Order: sequence, then C-alpha cells, then structure tokens
Amino acid sequence: MRNAMRLSNGFIVTTDNSGAIGEKEQDVVQVPDDVTSYYSSRVTLLEQWAAGAEPEAIVMHNFSSEASWGRYVKGITWLFDELSLPVPPIKGSSETNMPTLQSGVAITMIGAPVRPLADVNTLQWFTYGKPLVGYELLEHPEYIANLLLVKKAIDTNLIGRIWPVGSKGILSEIKKLLGDVAISSSLEVKKTAGPATVILLGISEEHVESAEQHFGPLLEPIVFK
Repeated sequence: MRNAMRLSNGFIVTTDNSGAIGEKEQDVVQVPDDVTSYYSSRVTLLEQWAAGAEPEAIVMHNFSSEASWGRYVKGITWLFDELSLPVPPIKGSSETNMPTLQSGVAITMIGAPVRPLADVNTLQWFTYGKPLVGYELLEHPEYIANLLLVKKAIDTNLIGRIWPVGSKGILSEIKKLLGDVAISSSLEVKKTAGPATVILLGISEEHVESAEQHFGPLLEPIVFK
C-alpha cells in the first residue's frame, strides 16, 4: 500500500493535509475553503482506492476557524457527489482557542477493503493526468486526472491497480512500486503533482486498448529503460 495504514481489524486509514492554502490573508495560495478540502479529500480517497478500500468514516482536523468547518464539509461533499457516492459520516474538531494566520486542514478516511490488489509486476503501467501544483490547478483543470473515469474503470475491472502521485513526483512513486527503475516519459517525472493530479494506472495487457479509449489522450504509457 502507498501511504495507507492497515489496522489489526483490517480497516484502512489514509490521510492528507493542506497548509497555507485557503481564504486567509497570509495564505500562499488563495482559494475558497471548499476547493481546499475538495482536493485534500481527493488525495485521501485515492489512497483508499490504492489500498483496495472504500471509506466508511471521515475525521477532519480544522486549524483555520470554526467558520471554515462548514465550507470544508462542502468541499468533501462536492467530491463524493461528483462520484455519485454516499458521503461518509464526518467528525472531527476545529481550533477555536487561538486565531491562526494561515489556513490548515487535515482529512483522514477510515475504510474497509473491498477489492483484491493485483500483482504490480503483472501489469502495464501508465500515467494519467499531468503534474500540476498551486494555481496551475485552476489554470489547467483539463490536465487533472478525472476521478469519475477512474472510479468507472475500477468498477468495471478495466484497471488492476492505481497509485496516486504526490509531492515527490512520478519517478519517486514508480520506484516505490517497482523498485529502482529508470523510465522515460513526456511528463516532468520529478515535478510535484500536487493533490494527485497524476495517477499511475496498472492495466493488464488485454485491457490496454479499452483503457486507452476510456481515458483518452491523458493516458500515456510509461517506458522503462
């Protein structure tokens, strides 16, 4: 599993956090709070899928303000509504004693395994999406991996594994999956992909052609040197 934690009872725990991104004057990236939580929950959900799980509960830690809580819930709800999934129960806490100068939120999902994980070495690997960070997400939403297409591909067994790309970039994640390999790609393989704007997809040979039609031009094969 990527950054997921498996508990002794089999539950899967995944988490993501965002700092200095939001509506406060000193935030580095100025966006509405619901946009911040949308993308943070996107990463956390992808981590669940990478572990073969679906979330059953969400814990949120809100360091921005009590007023931000509802906006953060709105962003989480937005994500699940897009995917036609029920929103898991959301609990957590807000910092109300001390005013903070910058926004901060952490979103944790607790899920249960529902799908077996294919052997990574039996699959052909592709990138889906382009690495974007900060304001690039707002400027080029057409380059962001579409989670609805990913969800449909999971449900129809079109893909065998998924692996979200985070701040360390494509090459780092490929090495976590497959060991110390060298790759060739048209993308910047060391650039941060922010909130998983790129996803690595493992596809069995017999499904490659269908997957290329399903995902379109943002799906690119990873060439191993």
